[in-house]
Amino acid sequence: MQPTTPDTNSAPAKTIWPPVAVPGQPGQCQSGRRIVESTACGEGEAAALVEPGGPTEIDVMPDAPPTEGADLLTQLKGLIARFVILPSEEALDAVTLWVAATHLQPAWQHAPRLAVVGPAKRCGKSRLLDVLTETVHDPVITVNSTPAAVFRSIGEEPPTLLVDEADTIFGTPKMAEKNEEMRGLLNAGHQRGRYVLRVVGNDHTPRQFHTFAMAAIAGIGDLPDTIMDRSVVIRMRRRAEGERVSPFRSKRDTPALHAIRSRLAAWTKPLLDQALHLEPQMPVEDRAADTWEPLIIVADLAGGPWPRLARQACARMVASEIQTEEDNPGGARILADIRRIFFTRGDVDSLCTDDLLYALNNDPEAPWGESGRSGLTARGLGAMLRGYGIRPGNVRVGEIQRKGYTRNKFADAWRRYCPTIHPLDAAERAAG
Repeated sequence: MQPTTPDTNSAPAKTIWPPVAVPGQPGQCQSGRRIVESTACGEGEAAALVEPGGPTEIDVMPDAPPTEGADLLTQLKGLIARFVILPSEEALDAVTLWVAATHLQPAWQHAPRLAVVGPAKRCGKSRLLDVLTETVHDPVITVNSTPAAVFRSIGEEPPTLLVDEADTIFGTPKMAEKNEEMRGLLNAGHQRGRYVLRVVGNDHTPRQFHTFAMAAIAGIGDLPDTIMDRSVVIRMRRRAEGERVSPFRSKRDTPALHAIRSRLAAWTKPLLDQALHLEPQMPVEDRAADTWEPLIIVADLAGGPWPRLARQACARMVASEIQTEEDNPGGARILADIRRIFFTRGDVDSLCTDDLLYALNNDPEAPWGESGRSGLTARGLGAMLRGYGIRPGNVRVGEIQRKGYTRNKFADAWRRYCPTIHPLDAAERAAG
């Protein structure tokens, strides 16, 4: 959507919001910025509509006209909150939208995973799965099942997989290696059209098995990175003193959950074709957009406050996961810390490996000093950076030539994996 041509005789400037998806039209505003129709005011005045540090453009989105779905989502949200304390209001909104999205699976290109993870026992993971079981579309519950049993449970019309105690599958590197086929199955099922091929019958006839299905996966500790990357991540925590929930009694509480499930199914059924053709604005990009798009579409179909709540949840939860990845030694944390070191040294052209290791291992807030008896080594650093296409070479320190790293070799990786850490200017990005 482009600003209209200025006309000094027309009415004052007004803000035009496209908060909901429009059938057959791509989202016009990937960043979530406000779209301004400028008439009497200039460009500088339009830019001042949202002040730095104040509410974001998403935060001040007006409510859309409500539909029956808006009230249904609000009721579902209340039922979930009755039995489970989620880590944030955004997480509660995300779970609510994810449940509703399971009833529209034939419309989706991607089947978002719901990663329900926590650092310890008694964080409410299994209780949340209890509630999901009674509200999602066609639940298929599995604990430590074989991959063959799982993909044979998925038909052309997708069920909803509910996998509890995932730490018994992926909890240690040895377990994860043993269950690599399950990881591959859960990854493949994120996108429509990915099949498992097996031979069946006495004549060993090749047959394709469906993998596409939304899945909630609960366990202690993070799931494998490739699954987390395809998930709406809910990081559960143990209830604090004073936090209260109702005990879940299946015989007593299931009827109310089944009633809301039936109403969700009735509301969504006539919306399948509409959901299929919607292309909403997304506040995130790439795989995060693929994963969150079904939830945003459900919110746009419901109207009321839900388009805003969905985009707030999406933007904030994805940003939180990016920060978690940067803080994770197994993720992009090493790139972010090296970016900070180069910045504090005045963005010199190169640093020798010994200087980099000294700075990394002596950062009290970083994990590198605990990497082995002597901290992170040159070999360990090289192995971590190799995956990003960065290798050491000869650098000159004064009059001496030593092994080290040049700053320009990091430019592309910094731009891709930690763009908010002392951002590079345009010339540096081009040089990288």
